[in-house]
Amino acid sequence: MSTSATGHRSASPAKRRRVKAQQPWLPWLFLAPAAFGYVVFYLWPTLRGIWLSFTEYNLLTPAKFVGLSNYERMFQDPIFWGSMKVTVLYVVLNIGIQTIMALLIAVLMYRLTKSTFVRSVVLSPYLVSNVVAAIVWLWVLDAQFGVFNQFLEWIGIGKIGFLTDEFWAIPTIAMINVWRHMGYTALLIFAGLQTLPESVYEAARMDGASETRIFFSITMPLLRPILALVLIMTIIGSFQVFDTVAVTTGGGPANATNVLQMYIYDLAFGRFQFGYASAMSVALLIVLGIITMIQFKLTRANDTDLD
Repeated sequence: MSTSATGHRSASPAKRRRVKAQQPWLPWLFLAPAAFGYVVFYLWPTLRGIWLSFTEYNLLTPAKFVGLSNYERMFQDPIFWGSMKVTVLYVVLNIGIQTIMALLIAVLMYRLTKSTFVRSVVLSPYLVSNVVAAIVWLWVLDAQFGVFNQFLEWIGIGKIGFLTDEFWAIPTIAMINVWRHMGYTALLIFAGLQTLPESVYEAARMDGASETRIFFSITMPLLRPILALVLIMTIIGSFQVFDTVAVTTGGGPANATNVLQMYIYDLAFGRFQFGYASAMSVALLIVLGIITMIQFKLTRANDTDLD
């Protein structure tokens, strides 16, 4: 039997198994903090929100059960459908641009450099909180005194109301969040690229395949599980956009940026209609669940072409 530097004998595998058998509660002890946080901050609020969606509740009086009235009201609410339309537009712009840019950055990092410093620079915008990033871009893009608008005026284009014009508001908010999250998404894809076997690329080059052919015929199919994970994560996050809108436009102008989370917040904490706001939250949860299942099925996220 081996001994340690202090002269004590190390525990044998059989002894460790006996200790583990005598302490079956030990794994649960380590799981307890995470389980407590999950129950308190995720499971219980979700269940309570589902219950409140069937009630009329304003914080001042006890919740009154109203059945499906909130859901019937929601389906007849033009502002809800307008908010859903704005949210979908934001998601399409944000996910489309962010995924393409992140994939391009990840491939360039993988091919040109694997420097830790470069990865740190790429990730740095993600380390800035959403609120701080929104405030900075609000100053930069201000229609009157923003640095970028001053530059546009200097080169003769003229000032653009990026956050005050109905046409530009949602694309601008989407680009702000693309700037912030693109580096993190790129690093996820970069990590996936590092798992791909180099032998496959060497065989393709020996067969005379071009870099473009290699990218679309080898890299993209092999990256499918990683891209599926990235898309699921980013779509769920994009549907829940709130802080950037709250800081920059507040849902305006003329509800042009009144995304679903902004409308839910206004109903709950502006008008104290917690029951109706909860019904919209449950509807958003269902929509995200359906989208995630469809994505998982279409992208075959649990399959890999490496086998």
